[in-house]
This record gives sequence, C-alpha cells and structure tokens, in this order.
Amino acid sequence: MAQQDRPFRIGISGSYGGMNLGDEAILDGIVSQLRESIAAEITVFSRNPEDTLSRHRVERSVPVRNLTRKEVSREIERLDLFILGGGGILYDRDAETYLREVFLAHEFGIPVVVYAVSAGPLTDPSARGAVREALNQVAVVTVRDRQGYRLLEDVGIDREIHLTADSALLIHPDQLPLEALKSEGVEFERHLVGFSVREPGPAAPDLDPEHYYALLANTADFMVDRLDADVVFVPMERTDVQHSHAVVAHMHNSERAEVLRRKYSAQQTLGLLGCFEFAVGMRLHFLIFAALQGTPFVALPYASKVVGFLDDLGMETPPLGGVGIGQLIARIDRCWDTREEIRAKIKQRLPALQARARETNRLLVRLLAASS
Repeated sequence: MAQQDRPFRIGISGSYGGMNLGDEAILDGIVSQLRESIAAEITVFSRNPEDTLSRHRVERSVPVRNLTRKEVSREIERLDLFILGGGGILYDRDAETYLREVFLAHEFGIPVVVYAVSAGPLTDPSARGAVREALNQVAVVTVRDRQGYRLLEDVGIDREIHLTADSALLIHPDQLPLEALKSEGVEFERHLVGFSVREPGPAAPDLDPEHYYALLANTADFMVDRLDADVVFVPMERTDVQHSHAVVAHMHNSERAEVLRRKYSAQQTLGLLGCFEFAVGMRLHFLIFAALQGTPFVALPYASKVVGFLDDLGMETPPLGGVGIGQLIARIDRCWDTREEIRAKIKQRLPALQARARETNRLLVRLLAASS
C-alpha cells in the first residue's frame, strides 16, 4: 500500500468516456468525494481518455478497451486501490468485460472497492459465475439499490454488501449556457417541461418503442395543452436524440417541442433541470437531477434502478409496459395538482439518500487508512 509521503494511487473503472451524462455525473461524484477526503492521484479507465481528462479533475486516463492484458496489468499493479463503478455495469452483456480489471487487481493483491453499482439482468451462467468469483474477493461491496443487493445475494456473494446510493446525488450545478440554449429554441420566459426518453437496450430489454413513443407524445401534448408549456427533450446520451425526435414526430403540438442538440456537461444539465416547472422521464439520472433541483417529476420506470430510486423517495412506481395513455395522463394531471407536495417529499427524503451516497466514500477511506 501507499506510504504517507505520497498521494494514494487510485484507479476507477466504469462506463466512462462521454457516452452518457449519467455516468459522467457518477464519476464527478466519486472524484469530488475523493478530493475532499484524501490526497490521491486518480487514473480513470475510460473509453475516451481525452474526453475524461477534459471533464474531470483527474491526473491520468487510459483507453482501457484498447489496451492489451499486459498493458492493463502495468496500469493495475501501480495502484494502491481499484474502484469498480459506479453505475449499472454488472449485467449479462458487459459484466465480464468490466470484471477483467478486477481479476487483474486480485492477481496483484490490489484491494478493490465495488462502488455503488446496480446489478442485472444477470441470467447468463457465465456472467453470474464471473460476478460471484470476482466480488467474493473484493475488499468492499456497495450497491445503490435494494434490487441489486438481493441479486448479488442470489448470485452467491457471501461477504457483506453495503446499501449506499448513487454518487451523482452529490454533484452541483454549473452556470447555464443561456445563449446556447436560446439558440436551440429554449425560451426561458415560457413555462417549460422537461422530458427524457431512452433507447431499448440491455437495461430495458422489454421496452416496446412504438408504445412509449405514443405514450410520451400524448403526454407531451397534454402538458402543452394543460400548462401552455413548451416541452424540452433532454438527451442524456447520444442515442436519446433519435428517440426524442421519434416522440416529437408522434406529437400533435410538435411546434412546441425542442430536442437539445448541443453537448452539455452533467453539471450544466443539472442546472437546466432547475428551470423546468415539471419533468417526465425515463432515464435515472434525469430523474436524479430533477430531484436535486426540487423539480416535481413523474417517472416511467423502465428498469429496477429507476424503481429503486422512486422507492427511496417514496414515490409511485407503475410498470411502464402496463401503463395506458389515459392512465398516465391522469396520473400526471394529479401529480401536477399536487406538485408542491411532491416537491416537499423530495426535499424531505433527499438528505438521507445523499448521506447514503457519502457512505461509499467513507468505507473506501476507512479501508485505505487501515491498509496504509
């Protein structure tokens, strides 16, 4: 382990590299907590090191998916601690990819912290076996939701699992680039409602695109008619732009909708959520940003991680596939009428969630202190 006369060398591996604003918010939360706690030289294992270095206060970033095992080994063996996470990375398709560095850390005797991850779907026997073998050797396991906790128990993790929370709950908004947003058609003097959609994918294998396009289009039309509001679609990753336009194409009031095209940071997007009077969303971190800004929202819970977040806030969790247009509009109408109660509930529940998010870093720092 590191001596007291130099910073701890810490590696972080997750879904990083500018592909998804939620993942970048997670990394910002992890890095900020580390900076507040210890002296550290941080290396991020990224899909796009240049993007990572431009966004985050880290010393080094390496193109993990382009490196050979020998090259990755050199990066791992120099570390004092390896962080896996956070976010939803332990699922059938990608679990073994992300665990490659964990197994290398085990070979070199480098302690590993699993940092506020989600797990699932995990049905593939090979992926389940890899998760079980890797996580039963790590120093600390933390998950961000109860479903992940139960799934890791079911997979066969026999060490203590800590329920913490998403590190994105700890980020802060940046100043809004008002001129850029105005150039995209966002008129801040009007009533604004934010929307978030996502693509079908590994985290949402049961989504029927045509169903939710129509669902969200009718919902957006309702918000235009009910509130005389403009609807702003906020892409959290690149593919969201395509699906946002598909929803707009189904709208009757499409002239009142804007799909953001420019690239904004997670912190700028968080700031934007504070400009909305209401939000309707599918992506977890869009909902987290709304909660951080006290913006009342209705969620379309496509995956267990969204359901877990809603449970933590004490909010309703209807299944996306089982919701009809009339049901959703009636629910949104009710939530709009009770938006101040929703705002108050978020304000009441959020501090406990943020305290849980800080707990992951506390466990990490305690491990370093005991090992140094």
